Amino acid sequence: MSQESEQGTLYVISAPSGAGKTSLVAEMLRQDGKLCVSVSHTTRPTRAGEKNGVNYHFVSRDEFEAMIARGEFLEHADVFGNYYGTSQVWVEQTLAMGRDVILEIDWQGAEQIRRLMPGCVSIFIVPPSSEALKERLTGRGTDAPEVVERRLKEATDECTHAVEFDYLVVNDDFETALGDLLSIVRSQRLRMQTQQVRHAGLLARLSTV
Repeated sequence: MSQESEQGTLYVISAPSGAGKTSLVAEMLRQDGKLCVSVSHTTRPTRAGEKNGVNYHFVSRDEFEAMIARGEFLEHADVFGNYYGTSQVWVEQTLAMGRDVILEIDWQGAEQIRRLMPGCVSIFIVPPSSEALKERLTGRGTDAPEVVERRLKEATDECTHAVEFDYLVVNDDFETALGDLLSIVRSQRLRMQTQQVRHAGLLARLSTV
């Protein structure tokens, strides 16, 4: 087997709002050049500063529904009247190139991905305590108390699904949590199934010594 046949790993990362997932994933991408993140398709309008193909692939509702009909999404959902979805073709092509792909997705989307791609690695990130979560959600000081309470309840509900994932990372200290996430990635790359492909020639030569 040649190195070109090496398959990347799909990482599904979920977390409640306020757990720090976005910052952690951004630093993972900065430190590990083999990692890339899937850019979702959406029908919501572009916001100031967003770029098509970078933040999201912005498409019309008709185009999105046509993609659903063609079975082009690994998962999709209607969130507050706008569609969001993950391209199955892009994910499969990127994995086939040997790149590792991160999907930042909620627990419901993660459930769909695990069903369709059981070889994926799922990670759930949590804050160190409910007090820390509330502090992070209220930290900006721009949301009304009822909005904060709603987000806190949603986050609490999301955390009940943590046990469905392969790994749990507690984001108490950023650097520690980042190290835990990168360790998961490194350990997956050292699995025998992956190493047999990557080092087929070496193993063949050693077996004939």
